[in-house]
Amino acid sequence: MPIRTIITFPDPLLRRKTEPVTDFDQSLEKLVADMAETMYDAPGVGLAANQIGVCRKLMLVDISEDRENKAEREYLVLANPEIMASEGAQIDEEGCLSVPDLTAKVKRFWKITLRAQDIKGRPLEFEAVDHFARVIQHEVDHLNGILFLDHLSVLKRSLYKKRRKKQLRQEKEAHGQ
Repeated sequence: MPIRTIITFPDPLLRRKTEPVTDFDQSLEKLVADMAETMYDAPGVGLAANQIGVCRKLMLVDISEDRENKAEREYLVLANPEIMASEGAQIDEEGCLSVPDLTAKVKRFWKITLRAQDIKGRPLEFEAVDHFARVIQHEVDHLNGILFLDHLSVLKRSLYKKRRKKQLRQEKEAHGQ
């Protein structure tokens, strides 16, 4: 189970809408295993397939009670997820593995009803609330080419883009490119 490279802003792959998962086979199981290894190595609480360059509607969400204990780690596999209903609102701090060095308060629904498929293609439908609902909404956004920074004000987004450009330029110079 290799750890995959997480694509970061402004890579255009992050803006592409993903394609539905249609084959629930061994290659999907391998992809999910790689995604789990990558998510926990980062470390993150969720990961969308397009964050590692695979444009499929597939995401993982950590549901471990004790994330520090590797033997206790559990995650939920959600293929072709759709938010069917939503209610309430919450504002909380978010970060993203694909948007380095930025955390910000983002408004999300407090409760959602999600329809998806599991790793075997079996249908799932459940309600999620609070932080769990937040993580799912964040990852569903990824699958639709939306980044959490798109929820920020124009000013905050512009400042981040400027800072990120400078950061990338300095990295290029440091590597002699």
